[in-house]
Amino acid sequence: MDRKKFLVAPPETSVSEAARLMAKKNAGAVMVLEDKRLVGIFTERDAVIRVIAKGRDAQKTALAEVMTPDPRTVAPDETYGHALLIMFENGFRHAPVVENGLPIGIVSARNAMDPDLEEFVSEAHRRKYLKQHA
Repeated sequence: MDRKKFLVAPPETSVSEAARLMAKKNAGAVMVLEDKRLVGIFTERDAVIRVIAKGRDAQKTALAEVMTPDPRTVAPDETYGHALLIMFENGFRHAPVVENGLPIGIVSARNAMDPDLEEFVSEAHRRKYLKQHA
C-alpha cells in the first residue's frame, strides 16, 4: 500500500483551524496525534454530522470533542482491497496506515478504488460466500 501524504493536528486544535487546513491541502481527514501517537481521526463527515448539524461553534470546538477516537487502522503491508473492505464493513471512508503504533499514511476509499477495485470485489464475494457456507 502506498503511503499517502497526511495531515495531523493535536487534540486541542479547533475544528475551524482543522477545516482550513483540510481545505488548503484538499484533504478529507486529519489524524489527531498526541505525543506522535494516533488518538483519533477527524473527517469531513465528522464536521457535518458532529459540528454543523448540531449547531456547534467550529472556532470553540476542539477536535478532541468531535473526532472519532481510536480509529480502525490498517498496516502498510495490507492491500487497498483489504482496506476498502474494512471501510465498507465498518462504514467509514478513511483509514490511517499505522506501523509500530505510529501513523505513516492514510488511505481513503477514493484513493483505494482505482488500484484494487477488482481485488475488493473479489474479496467481498469471497467473504459473503464464506459467511453463507459457514
